[in-house]
Amino acid sequence: MLNTLNHLSGASVCATDGDIGKVKAAFFDDQAWAVRYLVVDTGGWLSDRRVLLSPYSVKQPLGRVDRIDVSLTCQQVKDSPDIDTHQPVSRQHERTLLGYYAYPDYWEGGGMWAGSGTPALPAVMQAEVRDALDKVLHERDVRAGDVHLRDSTKVTGYDIRATDDSIGHVHDFVFDDESWAIRYLVVDTRNWWPGGQKVLVATQWIDRIDWDTKSVYVTLTRDQVKRSPMYNEDAEILRDDEQRLHDVYGRPGYWTAAEGVASVDSEADTLPAHTSGPMFLPRTVAAPGAANDKVGSTVPKD
Repeated sequence: MLNTLNHLSGASVCATDGDIGKVKAAFFDDQAWAVRYLVVDTGGWLSDRRVLLSPYSVKQPLGRVDRIDVSLTCQQVKDSPDIDTHQPVSRQHERTLLGYYAYPDYWEGGGMWAGSGTPALPAVMQAEVRDALDKVLHERDVRAGDVHLRDSTKVTGYDIRATDDSIGHVHDFVFDDESWAIRYLVVDTRNWWPGGQKVLVATQWIDRIDWDTKSVYVTLTRDQVKRSPMYNEDAEILRDDEQRLHDVYGRPGYWTAAEGVASVDSEADTLPAHTSGPMFLPRTVAAPGAANDKVGSTVPKD
């Protein structure tokens, strides 16, 4: 199921024996585009300390709820390594934290999660398999400056640059709550598109990110974005919705191994300007300079 980080923000995180705190942010991997940790504010019981909790600990299914259950005790969280979440978190810090919880180094072994597509730990992971991994992986050095984690709240607001101009800013992140892979950026286009419409841009379409100028460069044009369906924040994103979105851009979905796709520019020029569905609001294009207060504010009725 696809979820958003905005939906998780403020959610209560509950251990097996009590409340831990509330989600304040997420740290994602800027190489694999995956959520690696939830940043949880513990409030008064740990003197407002913020802790990092790995998706390895989150119980499934996650769903769009205001409560997240984890397979940890409050004591485990209390005794966990104190990592300053306001400073860059290096792989050395991660290894210390993951080692404390007996979780594997997710960046080793291939796949998104240490040889797997999801952060699901088999029962034997903390015994035979973990011992074998320790022997091999912990002999490898990780550099102190090896930092690949980004704070979602700090990246929110980054400028999104198409090949011909800005198309808006990062508003939210859409992720798969089983694999925790970030599939889309939610882009607020109100800076240049009358009506303040929101659209989805797949992380596959990102060319590069300039962290110094806080800019995300994508392989799209403004005209292509104008053809995109408007994103409905209140509706669940279904695979049919994703397919329609990718069809508009003439690009294969991340769920396929499609090859030989025609040129995006030539393909997109012949595709319909939009399509509507549960995820998408009916397209309404305001006249230049006119406001459209209703765009993106309600869920369309069948």
